[in-house]
Amino acid sequence: MGTGFDWLAGGDRREAATRAIYAAAREQLLERGPGKFTAEAVARRAGCSRATLYRVVGGKTALLDAVMTDAAAALGRRIETGVAGLEGAERISEAILIGLSELRADESVHRWVRQTVRSSDFLQGSSPLINVAASWLGGAPPDGRDARLAGEWIVRVYLSFIAWPAPDEVTEARLVREFVAPAFAG
Repeated sequence: MGTGFDWLAGGDRREAATRAIYAAAREQLLERGPGKFTAEAVARRAGCSRATLYRVVGGKTALLDAVMTDAAAALGRRIETGVAGLEGAERISEAILIGLSELRADESVHRWVRQTVRSSDFLQGSSPLINVAASWLGGAPPDGRDARLAGEWIVRVYLSFIAWPAPDEVTEARLVREFVAPAFAG
């Protein structure tokens, strides 16, 4: 018997495979962007076959969705901590500003998002991002508005600040507080 390397040694093999594939997908996405992102490259990086990748997590779309969902959820948790106790327009303003600060703190993700926003609709229509943004409302939006549609609008505002930042943080905060937040005043 050969003494080959088992890339999934120890623990639950499916769980280990999923973690390895998602980690490889995140790295690949950050390096290459969604336009050049392939399941084959992820499989190579993870050390598995393409068949294993498809069997364990699905194809390219499933990988992109999983990576975006994970990133959006992590960002959402940090934002939720920052807006705890806030309501209405103030909650939305702070959620956007905290989110911008958190995203910019991770240079590789920030660079990837800026490039992606400018070149595709991938992030603009991202359900995970829209759902996280809708959760920033902290309940129903004012005047019975559609929470998902409000989330989509917030994502578009947020991504516009990523793609085309204000000249400084003070101006950015004023833009959000004076022009975005009033849309959510009760």
